[in-house]
Amino acid sequence: MDEQSSLFALFTSSFLAATLLPGGSEAVLVGVLVAYPDLLWNAMILATIGNTLGGMSSYLIGRLLPDKEALLKKTGGSSRGLDWVHGHGAPILLLSWTPVIGDALCVAAGWLRINWLSAMLFMAAGKFVRYWVVAAAANTVAASFI
Repeated sequence: MDEQSSLFALFTSSFLAATLLPGGSEAVLVGVLVAYPDLLWNAMILATIGNTLGGMSSYLIGRLLPDKEALLKKTGGSSRGLDWVHGHGAPILLLSWTPVIGDALCVAAGWLRINWLSAMLFMAAGKFVRYWVVAAAANTVAASFI
């Protein structure tokens, strides 16, 4: 696979991994970096953008849900978890990269009508740091084989 195709595959897997679909993009990032170490920053930026856009698609799903009070009244449910997200606001989306809860945080942020720009910036920051840690670990492992 050439450089352009590798970056496209990374962007696609990063986007899909951040949606409600199962999947992970870390292995694709490592594969791209092993094959093309000079693409470090391009790969990190594309992975971050793709993963953030995927998270924002979950945010949009949350925005399309009925408002909190109407849904809780209909279902008789508790708002404890949502109150936790609401209490922390957009900074909680620094954790949007985490397995299982990350998608729920993005949907909850949309549902709670957290400012979309703040949500996107905190999502991107958390996702970038995660990819940076993965890239650093991959570099360390690759260096040990040389």
